[in-house]
Parts: sequence; C-alpha cells; structure tokens
Amino acid sequence: MPSVVIKYVQIVEAINYRLGRVVMYVIFAMIGVLLWSSISKTFFLPSLWTLETAQFLMVAYYILGGPYSMQLGSNVRMDLFYGEWTPRQKAWVDAFTIFFLIFFLGVLLWGGINSTAYSLEYAERSPTAWRPYMWPIKIVMIVGIFLMLLQATVEFLRDIARIRGLTL
Repeated sequence: MPSVVIKYVQIVEAINYRLGRVVMYVIFAMIGVLLWSSISKTFFLPSLWTLETAQFLMVAYYILGGPYSMQLGSNVRMDLFYGEWTPRQKAWVDAFTIFFLIFFLGVLLWGGINSTAYSLEYAERSPTAWRPYMWPIKIVMIVGIFLMLLQATVEFLRDIARIRGLTL
C-alpha cells in the first residue's frame, strides 16, 4: 500500500484510539449526574439540569466512542453466513457494504452540519425548563460522525489490503 495510505490509517486510528480511551470515562460523569439527580430529588429540590445533562453525556459517549468501537471490531455482525467465510470473502463483503455506511454517515453529517448552523444562527435552545443551548451537543455529534466517517474509510482501505493479500 502507498505510504500516504499507511500514514492516513495511522493518523485516523491514533486519533480515534486516544479519543475513545478518554471518552470511555464519560460514563462515570453520567453516573455522577444521575446520582446527584437521585439525591437532589430525595433530599433537596429536584435539579432541572440533571436529566438533560445525562442525555448529552450519553450522546457524547455513544457518538465519540463509535469510531473506537469500530476500530476494535466490537461492532455487531450477523454471523449466520459471515462466520464461515474466509478472511478474503469477508473483506469482499465488507468492502462492498462499507459504501452503505459511508453514504449513511455522509447524509447524517450533511444534516448535522445544517442543523448546527441553524442552531448557531438562531441560538436554538432546548424546549425544557432548563433551556440549554443546543449547539454544543450538535458540534459533538458532527465531530463524532466525521470521525466515524474517517474510520469507515480506514476500514475500507483495510478490506482492500486484505483482498490484495496485504496487511495494513
């Protein structure tokens, strides 16, 4: 494989690996927020911000952790036929089906960018009592979708290498 491709794969995987390792600890922040929510509802006045903050943290955890999960190969596959195939057959099928993922992520990214632009332009707020701005979580979603798109291209390049009998 060309050195540019190898460097691209190394850079994307390094970014997704490091970010994934950091984001995995967001679950503890979410636990803390939900714990505070339970405590405040029981002993004090209920907090307005806890539910939405927990939701935003979960979105960040899920969206930013997706590329790391894909990199580790921990995504779910239908193993009815796939498990019996040779690595080369798997690479052919993966190289074909990754285009559907790339198309989906491209549409999602395009919609996310438009939604974020709207959010920034009109200072969109959540319709809840707390009323946080929506643009920060939308930016997190755009970054996560973009990184997932980059990781999908890396997986495609890996499949091409496997088809050619190479490792990447």
